[in-house]
Amino acid sequence: MENFVVSARKYRPTLFDSVVGQSHITTTLKNAIKSNHLAQAFLFCGPRGVGKTTCARILAKTINCVDLGSDGEACGKCASCQSFQENTSLTIHELDAASNNSVDDIRNLIDQVRYPPQSGKYKIYIIDEVHMLSASAFNAFLKTLEEPPSYAIFILATTEKHKILPTILSRCQIFDFNRIQWKDMASHLSSIAEKEGITAEPAALELISIKADGGLRDALSMFDLNVTFSTDNSLKYAGVLENLHILDSDYYFQLTDYFVNQDHSQALVLLDEIMRKGFDGQQFISGLSEHFRNLLFAKDPKTLALMELSEENRAKFQAQCGKTSASFLLSAMNLCSQCEIHYKAAKNARLHVELTLLKINYLPSVYQPTSAQPTAEGGAGKKPEPKPIAPAAVSTAVTEAAPVPSTAPVPVTPIAVIEETPIEETPAVRPTSHGLRSAKKVAHSNQSESSEQTSTQGKVQNETFTFEELNFVWTQIAQGFKQANFINKYVMMNREISLVDSIVHIKVEGEVQIQQFNDSLKLELITQLREKLKNDSIDLSLDLIEGEVSDKKMIYTQSDKYEFLSQKHPILAEMKQRMGLDYEF
Repeated sequence: MENFVVSARKYRPTLFDSVVGQSHITTTLKNAIKSNHLAQAFLFCGPRGVGKTTCARILAKTINCVDLGSDGEACGKCASCQSFQENTSLTIHELDAASNNSVDDIRNLIDQVRYPPQSGKYKIYIIDEVHMLSASAFNAFLKTLEEPPSYAIFILATTEKHKILPTILSRCQIFDFNRIQWKDMASHLSSIAEKEGITAEPAALELISIKADGGLRDALSMFDLNVTFSTDNSLKYAGVLENLHILDSDYYFQLTDYFVNQDHSQALVLLDEIMRKGFDGQQFISGLSEHFRNLLFAKDPKTLALMELSEENRAKFQAQCGKTSASFLLSAMNLCSQCEIHYKAAKNARLHVELTLLKINYLPSVYQPTSAQPTAEGGAGKKPEPKPIAPAAVSTAVTEAAPVPSTAPVPVTPIAVIEETPIEETPAVRPTSHGLRSAKKVAHSNQSESSEQTSTQGKVQNETFTFEELNFVWTQIAQGFKQANFINKYVMMNREISLVDSIVHIKVEGEVQIQQFNDSLKLELITQLREKLKNDSIDLSLDLIEGEVSDKKMIYTQSDKYEFLSQKHPILAEMKQRMGLDYEF
């Protein structure tokens, strides 16, 4: 019975031209060999399974080839090439630094370097996983690596370049290997399947290539596994999904449709089906977050190219991305990220995932007002359909006077400062009377403008709006954040605003608030304001309050809290000093 050889070894490249996805490195090495501009030491860096050791062996074989081709490739027929292929070469030495990482191992290597090669022009030393050498071993290796004999060449390979001493890096010619693109891997797997007489579906090979995440060795291992799994010597997409335990992307497309229709019952039933198939909740949430990310990227042709997917799957994302808004996708990704972070700490992990799905399901109703009035037939239990917010009809009269900024605080309770008095419950935010009238006009105008939205879709929107309409929409968004438990965003919107042209000016107390606003809220808030007020020229401006000295210092950080409390209770400072405590936790 013939012994089985894994594809990663059986089809290991023996020439530079057969290396997959590293043309920038193989071309440089061939040119260096042809022009005899060989460095004394090479360092090959990159992730696992991208061809570092393979290129090192090809380089070592080609350097000593007697009958070198005009293209810089080894002939494969001379005595040097034959001895290399039979693993009997006396001029090429491989050292595994993971198990030979002491000073004594490097000293033995230095002693071997002193003797010239018995055959061939060069003596090549390949040191794999060189980052595993100890600091003392690196220091013992420095002098020999900097000034080796003329016949000695060192080829170092590592997956963790940052762990190598800078003094070693400065003595090497560094080559950075790229992650292999999934299209190149799929093409290589297709050629291997053809040589082995295996019938493979292109979608199955693409799935294996994407799952390998840039490592060709991992892709070949999964290829062998799935060929062994099949009974008819063929690779099918469904079989690869089952064998590699990958959740089919159709589940995510179906789940997103349920979210768009706010059908939480079907979403929970689909989650139960996924769980019964043995998929982990954290793995499911991670895939759902990736799905929302792809939907967001599919909205723009520029970011569509960043998706590592086949053309068929890209078409599916393009078809579904029109059903969701950018604000929905951003909020959904944020919820998925929070669920993934706290998943392991949750006592009931499944309930944690279900709660996240319910929050995502009702995101559209959080940002859009709904009609909760029952019908005359007693349809109080019927789920109201969300209606988009549009600005009320405004007068088109134009005055010659310069625009005067109108200023009015948003009716939200300000942030409470730490005091000894009990904290009062924040009253519910109610829109102004102008806002209520605007909302009624909105509901009436939406019916007449629904036919025009199809023709104007995709064009730049520049409808005028009043400060009362802005104030009403601002309050709606703030309430949405509060109901979704995004308290930080709700508090950041609790500020005095004014409107000049299409610029919304927000007053803040310091640079810290500006940084927090820009990092976590500004982009999402601009997107919602432009969408609800139908004006793409809306922008935000953060204005520092100058010349006003507040009687109370705003407390934000842990150090501010400690200083505030220690001034009121000096015993805290004494406790901190005696017990070695720290206010950062």
